[in-house]
Amino acid sequence: MSSSTATIGVLALQGDVREHLVALAEADALARPVRRPEELAEVDGLVVPGGESTTMSKLAALFGLMEPLRDRIREGLPVYGTCAGMIMLADKILDGRDDQETFGGIDMIVRRNAFGRQNESFETAVEIEGVEGGPVEGVFIRAPWVESTGDAVATLARLDDGTIVAVRQGNLLATSFHPELTGDHRVHRYFVDMVRAAR
Repeated sequence: MSSSTATIGVLALQGDVREHLVALAEADALARPVRRPEELAEVDGLVVPGGESTTMSKLAALFGLMEPLRDRIREGLPVYGTCAGMIMLADKILDGRDDQETFGGIDMIVRRNAFGRQNESFETAVEIEGVEGGPVEGVFIRAPWVESTGDAVATLARLDDGTIVAVRQGNLLATSFHPELTGDHRVHRYFVDMVRAAR
């Protein structure tokens, strides 16, 4: 590992943490789980994995991570959210619980479980702006989608029907799908490059 190696945490409260740690390591980052504020303070970037957004929200509050993470997002910490992680980075959510909180940071409205239940999960090729080498395989599992975005948000990917499934605002990146489940680490490499640029 060189001195230019980025240290990237994976929020390890719930969800597919191990797969992201593997994908980040394959993308030449130093990857580590983050469960406590002092661990959050030591990373150059953070991945918020898939899982269950309401549970993640409660656990983040319980572990004392909600406010420190919001503060670091405001300070410019690069964060990548997949599936539930996309929900956690949204400023507004539809079909969430009344008491559900998010980290926020991306000026978008996201609909939870927009594509339906677990048995309606699917895979499809997704062309992502800024990710070279052709489309990535998008794995959609009880996935959200983006209903609308503010002017500062760049749409990086849509499905054939126009549904927005990947966005970026500054140092924040979010996808509806799970690239960590495919063995193709180009999206993680894109995020690692974002983290390096932010340093």
